[in-house]
Amino acid sequence: MKIAANPHFRFAVFFAAAVLSLAPRPLAAQVSLRTVVDLAQRNSTPVRLAEADVRKAQAVLTESKEVFVPSLTFSTGLPVFPEVGFTGTPPSIWNATVQSLVFSVSQKRYIDAAHSGVQSALASLKDAREQVALDASTAYIELDTVNQELGAAIQQESYARRLLDIEQQRSEAGVDSLSDLLNAKLSAANVHLARVHLESRAGKLSKQLSVLTGLPVGSITPDHASIPEIPQVRGEEQQHTLPGVTAARLLARSKENVAKGDREINWLPQLTFGAQYNRATTLLNEVNSFFAKPLPANNFSSGIEISVPLFDLAHHAKAHESAADALRATVEAEQAERQNDVVIAELTGSLKELDALAEVANLKQQIAGEQLKIVLTELEVGNGGSANPGAPPQLSPKEEQLTRIDERQKFEDSLEAGLDLSRARLGLLRSLGHMQDWLDELHK
Repeated sequence: MKIAANPHFRFAVFFAAAVLSLAPRPLAAQVSLRTVVDLAQRNSTPVRLAEADVRKAQAVLTESKEVFVPSLTFSTGLPVFPEVGFTGTPPSIWNATVQSLVFSVSQKRYIDAAHSGVQSALASLKDAREQVALDASTAYIELDTVNQELGAAIQQESYARRLLDIEQQRSEAGVDSLSDLLNAKLSAANVHLARVHLESRAGKLSKQLSVLTGLPVGSITPDHASIPEIPQVRGEEQQHTLPGVTAARLLARSKENVAKGDREINWLPQLTFGAQYNRATTLLNEVNSFFAKPLPANNFSSGIEISVPLFDLAHHAKAHESAADALRATVEAEQAERQNDVVIAELTGSLKELDALAEVANLKQQIAGEQLKIVLTELEVGNGGSANPGAPPQLSPKEEQLTRIDERQKFEDSLEAGLDLSRARLGLLRSLGHMQDWLDELHK
């Protein structure tokens, strides 16, 4: 289902944007990823520039075709002073001229070039929309992940404060050394620093989403349920041509046609139709005294003009200039394609590593969770062997807080590894030309 075909969704998007923009202070509300992507595409400067380029390319195409449509020019004028003598041109009070191109091989090349220019502009527009969708999706998913990490960091900080209180009491009682107390303070400081870093990161992402969507800073709270699963593509899968590469190829084709047209105009004739009507006047002139018969009031002429190029160095130089532009555009298209192949290779290699890292981080988090359950159980019922010689000592609340801090840290590490994996998958989707698959997932 396309957004443009859903008036209810479009109304909801604009209503939400209007309410949030009119609020006197940022009003945090859950906004779906689909809404954020849609607003980002509507608000994006590169997208609007690409839309302007499309309109310009369409105007160029229309202009190249309409040279075959007869143009009508009307002009009129009255003499200021009486004419003296014979001026060489029959005086007229008004005239009308019709002119159009009838046949030109070069103009056909220019029309083909304009067609390719429109297709190139449309491909660039699609590329800009996909890039904005990628930027908005990445920032949204990262903000959602950071918010989850921030929740875990707040819990960590409470455990660290509890650990510091316990260690302070144990140090004052002479159970633990000053070194243990300092380590607890360092642990609490590190946890606090991590929280500050996450808050700063969340603020930066909120600002980024605000710039992308045009909504006030801090007004977007990610809805985790609105994030669909990212399609798992591999670098060896069938590759669709990236819109940016397609645009570069079409631009090169357009410039090649322009170069052909500029070259052929030096060798091939062109036909032009023209017609003119003059309404002659004898007002303030003595033209009739120079002719055997009076000058007729109505004068009309028409004809086909055949232009045959014989020697025109300016057009020859223009043809060389166009050929150089076409060569440069072709090389740039090849370069864009090669660069995309390099990106695909890099992302494919890193994706395998990130997939393995995410699995390891997830397993560590599960192990930390199980370890926390064991510690809590032992604190509640005992280890069952403290009376036996050589048995491990009974756990203290200190171990509980340390285990809780470690479990939350493993949870954060797992989230961060999943975020890196999501970034790589989205980047590979984009480079393989499958970004539309992700947009389709958003619109389901």
